Amino acid sequence: MTDFATIPDAPQSDNPDILAGLAHDLTAINYTVDGVAELLGKDANQALGRDQTVPAALLLRTNTSPLATLVKVWLVDQSVPAAELAGALPSTGVEALLKMGIVEGAGTPGMVRAAVDLRPYGWPAATEDTAETNLWVASDLGAHQRPGVLRKDHVLGIGQASLTLAQGTMRRTVERALDLGTGCGIQLFHLLSHAKAVVATDISERALAFTRFNLALNAQALGLTQADLEPTNPDARVSLRLGSLLEPVAGERFDLVVSNPPFVITPRHRGEQSSEQFTYRDGGMAGDAIVESLVRELPTVLATGGTAQMLGNWEIQHSADSTSSGSGTSVLWHTRPAQWLAPGIEAWFIQREQVSPGGYAETWLQDASQGRDQVAYANAYEDYLLDFASREVAGIGFGYIVLRRPTAQETVDEPRFEEILYPIEQPVGPHLADALERAQWLKAHPDLTFEYLLVASDVTEERHQKPGAEHPGVILLRQGAGLRRTNLLSTELAGFVSACDGDLTAGQIIGALAVLMERDDAEFTESLARDVRNLVRDGFLLPA
Repeated sequence: MTDFATIPDAPQSDNPDILAGLAHDLTAINYTVDGVAELLGKDANQALGRDQTVPAALLLRTNTSPLATLVKVWLVDQSVPAAELAGALPSTGVEALLKMGIVEGAGTPGMVRAAVDLRPYGWPAATEDTAETNLWVASDLGAHQRPGVLRKDHVLGIGQASLTLAQGTMRRTVERALDLGTGCGIQLFHLLSHAKAVVATDISERALAFTRFNLALNAQALGLTQADLEPTNPDARVSLRLGSLLEPVAGERFDLVVSNPPFVITPRHRGEQSSEQFTYRDGGMAGDAIVESLVRELPTVLATGGTAQMLGNWEIQHSADSTSSGSGTSVLWHTRPAQWLAPGIEAWFIQREQVSPGGYAETWLQDASQGRDQVAYANAYEDYLLDFASREVAGIGFGYIVLRRPTAQETVDEPRFEEILYPIEQPVGPHLADALERAQWLKAHPDLTFEYLLVASDVTEERHQKPGAEHPGVILLRQGAGLRRTNLLSTELAGFVSACDGDLTAGQIIGALAVLMERDDAEFTESLARDVRNLVRDGFLLPA
């Protein structure tokens, strides 16, 4: 198998002693998320999070402390004296940094600058008994640091999409996990905290070299040994594999698959070569084909009971499923994704955003810094609009996708398509996991007649009525946590929820309501029972 420790034009990770020394130096000067935030202060640190480096550069202009030196080099991309950097990292030294390929000569004698972005990354302690996890992540410098159009095999760093997936991943303990399209390795780091073995794949050799460097640099914090990074070791906790989509793991099975694939929809040009495409964004596939391909094929590598979680874009096309109204044409956003699902697989799509073709083009042309040449920008913008028009695309959706392979004994739930455009609680992964557990509980309890239910602790009721009215015109049930849904209740369903204190069974409550409302008929009972199951599914009501 390929060893990605010495890939040209990428960080070199073939010397574990030097990397251990670098990790020691970075720790010693508190080059952490909290350390940088304290150094910069709230405003400059938040600006840096928005890719604005000017406030940090001004603040650190005369600061030559070791921590300030590293921020200037790797986060702001300023040149510094080699002696100053050597003093900040005494166990490593500038010569080793140059050899690893994470700094380079700045063109002026005695000065060096960043060759990569190397920034702190961490997440809070899981419990009071565990320490906060502090890591460092190397990736290619962004356009806000090094002006110009990004290279086509650009290795993306810590972005909002990768954080969104990390926060949405269900962290149950598993034997084997797969990080498909690992990039610089963010999802892989998290998977190592709850998976015994992880396979990470990517179509980019440079990306796997960055991942290998990041694993080696953070080996102690991630609980990895040198043997875990050996490509020929069959017992290694990590396996890095080069290849497209599922090719590197064909025939294997995983309990959990996560993927932040290169899902960006990019127009193709006649005669275009693969080397001209941004592999970190679209993976060389047109339209939303890469997301469609993964939704269709990921179930083939899932173990029984296994789940796959990914982010994706999908095209929303004008079609026969469109409905017209006085305000225009409403397109069913889930028409295309619904066509991708394999038989016998459970699916849950949560659309978090929807944009127009023009808005989508503007976002991604800016992302690749393609707006500096106005003629080229206009041509690229036109390419986007013509490409979308050729497929009658009305909008582009973005969101979470959860796939699950049921056991042979299970009934298969219908696919869920849910649109949630407002802010939700983060991390949302635990709430998604709870939702799957409730779905399993409902399968095991097809009849709730003898079950006791409780209102979830974060749920509140809201009533609206006109002044002087005898009864409320609107009754809403709201979640304060998780997906923060709002449910419009009928009078009888509101009555049911108010009685869910664990003293009466669901059947007893429904029976009492039927008598009270003089609706002692099968239709009333079945309709209310169905609504109650939906409230359990969505987490408003919980098994006692």
